[in-house]
Amino acid sequence: MTDQAVEREVGRARLRKEDARLITGQTNWTDNISVTGLLHLAILRSPMAHARIERIDVSPALERPGVVAAFSGRDLAEGLGSLPCAWPVTEDMVLPDHPPLALEEVRHAGDPVAVVVARDRYAAADALEAIEIDYEPLPPVLDLEDALAEDAPLVHADKGTNRAYVWPLATGEDFEAVRQRADVVLKRRYRQQRLIPNAMEPRAVVVTPLAASGEYTVYSATQIPHILRIMLSTVTGVPEHKLRVIAPDVGGGFGSKLQVYGEEAVALEVARRLGRPVKWTESRSEGYLATHHGRGMIQDIEIAATREGRLLGLKVDLLADMGAYLMLVTPGIPILGAFMYPAIYKMDSYEFSCTGVFTTRTPTDAYRGAGRPEATYAIERAMDELAAEVGLDPVEVRRRNWIRHEEFPYTSIAGLTYDSGNYEAATEKALALFGYDDLRAEQRKRNERGDPVRLGIGVSTYTEMCGLAPSRVLRDLRYAAGGWEAASIRMLPTGKVEVVTGTSPHGQGHVTCWSQIAADVLGVPFEDVEVVHGDTKVAPQGMDTYGSRSLVVGGSAVHRAAEKVVEKARKVAAHLLEADEGDLGFKNGVFSVKGSPEARKSIQEVAFETFTSHDVPDGMEPTLNADHVLDPENFSYPHGTHLCAVEVDTETGQTRIRSYVCVDDVGRVINPMIVEGQVHGGLAQGIAQALYEEAVYDTEGNLVSGTMADYLVPSAADLPDFVTDRTETPAANPLGVKG
Repeated sequence: MTDQAVEREVGRARLRKEDARLITGQTNWTDNISVTGLLHLAILRSPMAHARIERIDVSPALERPGVVAAFSGRDLAEGLGSLPCAWPVTEDMVLPDHPPLALEEVRHAGDPVAVVVARDRYAAADALEAIEIDYEPLPPVLDLEDALAEDAPLVHADKGTNRAYVWPLATGEDFEAVRQRADVVLKRRYRQQRLIPNAMEPRAVVVTPLAASGEYTVYSATQIPHILRIMLSTVTGVPEHKLRVIAPDVGGGFGSKLQVYGEEAVALEVARRLGRPVKWTESRSEGYLATHHGRGMIQDIEIAATREGRLLGLKVDLLADMGAYLMLVTPGIPILGAFMYPAIYKMDSYEFSCTGVFTTRTPTDAYRGAGRPEATYAIERAMDELAAEVGLDPVEVRRRNWIRHEEFPYTSIAGLTYDSGNYEAATEKALALFGYDDLRAEQRKRNERGDPVRLGIGVSTYTEMCGLAPSRVLRDLRYAAGGWEAASIRMLPTGKVEVVTGTSPHGQGHVTCWSQIAADVLGVPFEDVEVVHGDTKVAPQGMDTYGSRSLVVGGSAVHRAAEKVVEKARKVAAHLLEADEGDLGFKNGVFSVKGSPEARKSIQEVAFETFTSHDVPDGMEPTLNADHVLDPENFSYPHGTHLCAVEVDTETGQTRIRSYVCVDDVGRVINPMIVEGQVHGGLAQGIAQALYEEAVYDTEGNLVSGTMADYLVPSAADLPDFVTDRTETPAANPLGVKG
């Protein structure tokens, strides 16, 4: 046996293992699942934003062809508790009940009020129109500021207020004192419109009961199978050990599937009552009403600075639209941004306050970036305003205020310790790729000659807190769970490898990247690694996928578990080679005795010898398998510089993105092709918010952008070509990755 040059997997642009099944249609979406005796659910939803349910009669639906059962909220109330909120951000937060089916009032258009069960989905949908229901209209609550007035109509009358909570943070010097000594004080109001997630796959759930043992398997298009299992147990009373949750192939989420939805609880309760498997799949227009929305915020920003453009202080006051109910992490989403408003900048004072407000609209919750992009938008807009006020170039103002690379690790004014970064390098590379000076010169010439088509140049130098999250930090933020992640490595007798991960992918490329990580540590071929995920019976431990945590926390757990396998294998190899463990080298999957290169064992050979257990060290269990549960010590902090040139026709309003350049620093790159894809997707969604997407309600609280005909999701034809590049400053975690 001779050493062979083996190309490192980490950093290699591998084609995704997942894609062959996806592009050939050999997928297992939740809606594809069919079992014997399957029944279908359809949900009747309120057409009104706010109303009292005076009368509801589901019995006429039972007369429709194919209908097996029909239930109102009252009919199912005994078996269903309130849907959970896992993030009570303050001790006195107002937490209303959230029944999976409305009981006495509906509080947003689309609030579910009844369910029909039929032998096919079309019969179930048709029978909804037979349900008789009388509503007494109540006044809608739509404007965030009006909702806080003393005489405002109440979304939850029993709570006596539309104010869900007030969450403050103040650090550094007193902001009033800083304001007094500042040369420049600017106040601006920004608005984050509501957004509607548009994952490629709609939400769906299938529940199959095993009546004899009281067990249930729940298939759901979810980002969080492990969390869903726990929460469904609390809502329905089904013991957790009797629930198995499977996230099969999941077609995107962007935060919208980081949720415990009423439809999942209703499906489980109906399956329990009928003893039959049931399925529910949302229509796209139904999803616009019932899947939680993103953003929805008024941002009042105040900055204090010197006339030379040095930032002295920042004050942020938010009004955050909770919608009608507090869902799984609704109240915490804007608070995640609290730590990001200071961004990459040094200052003497920071003051933040967020007021959560109930409205009669679809609840909000996590959506791509979850509170952090909102913060980046506000501070970067404010820095541009400061540059204009003091007569400096926007990039120069940033240079005068950002944390320099030699200052890392750096504790920000918000209390986070940024472990690494180089904002200067990313910015200089982006400026060169963009042709910044030439574009500024062209901009000046157009302005001077009064050209009706003006050139706008956008600058963003951002950072973000990823890798959610150290469990003790979550404790301090009153979040109900931890931020650890689990991984297991199983060395099979034939030398193949199974990686079991607690993260649950929905398009990110976990299977490919986890294979690359494990292959490098173990020294086995990439093709010999299989990744198992998304099933609480097969992967019993996990905290799932959200907050750019999968690679930073889950991938690091895989790395650590693989290292444990190598150390176990080292003991067996040393025994077989009659050598001390300290005398063994390990390279490219082969243990060899230092000074005696012919004495060697591959890790695959060691795996088989361990399986036979004919000759393993005394007292050693005959397995190389290893587990690791990793609780991160810190967040990770990717950063970058994005530059955009936009032509705007001042006479018609027509807008055209002329060029877009971004240079991101995501730490160590596992698979550059996957990074490129994720960057392109993020750019598409950012541009979509800036130019196209908004959830619009009329004065009665009806969603008037409730279909794709009214809510523009951009396609590739609506987007420019992107120029992307990277810098790399490794993070302080086992892989050096930042998310």
